[in-house]
Amino acid sequence: MNEYVKFMRILHIGNTAGVGSVIAKWQKKILNWKTTLITRKKLDPYHLTTYGYALPLDKFTYTIVALLLSLRHDIIHIHDFDKIVPIMRKLPILKNKTIVLHYHGSRIRNNWKKRKKFWVKADVILVSTKDLLDKAPEHVKYLPNPIDTDIFKVYKEVKKRKKVALYVYAHYPMEHLEWPKKVAKNFGLKLYIHDRKRKPIPHKKLPLLLNLFEFLIDRNYIPSLSKTALEALACGLKVIRWDEKIIDKLPNTHKPTYVIRKLATIYFKKLKVKGETHH
Repeated sequence: MNEYVKFMRILHIGNTAGVGSVIAKWQKKILNWKTTLITRKKLDPYHLTTYGYALPLDKFTYTIVALLLSLRHDIIHIHDFDKIVPIMRKLPILKNKTIVLHYHGSRIRNNWKKRKKFWVKADVILVSTKDLLDKAPEHVKYLPNPIDTDIFKVYKEVKKRKKVALYVYAHYPMEHLEWPKKVAKNFGLKLYIHDRKRKPIPHKKLPLLLNLFEFLIDRNYIPSLSKTALEALACGLKVIRWDEKIIDKLPNTHKPTYVIRKLATIYFKKLKVKGETHH
């Protein structure tokens, strides 16, 4: 990694699915960068902000705080909050900042044309799953979700329930429950369905729940591994994915070292093009 990147100051705005916290934490841990993350407490019911600050602010005040903090950072890495991009570009003091816009799901899925007025001014556009590249502009890049392997790991002292599968249920229509029931039957597994909306799991307690099971049945309505599935793999579970194929190891592309270094390369190329220097 070029010596140039040691002095980077990164502001993460937002923390969709906790991805921002993982990136910011490991950027500091691996590259020794100065990283700051802010999100709104209202948007973090599962306490996903394990690194950074979940602020008890309304949207307007949060936006002002984000704009002020942007002044002190070299790169502004925005998670889903695309409406702030044109605001930044209109402010003379921020218009030359490097803006990375990172989409994580439903906000942009099938909405590229509709949301163009927000993303068009970003320097870099990232997506966290490959399905989001559908109908996306050619310059959009896929960045795999990193998994915090400090938190999600095998608990050797916990005995897994053999031939038992977990399905984590949230706010989806009830017909989605037919999928895990069918899969469990096909594989001869007992099934435990956890309603995460009715019984929220604090993020730091999720590894213990995962470690109790041998299998996790992932979603089937999107052809990509969910973040929960990746976390389960890090905890030593076997994951049954959308096509009923079993995965038993966390892919290297989702390990923090790979993701952080890939992202640093993306940052560096953009800064080099813009001719910026950081000390």
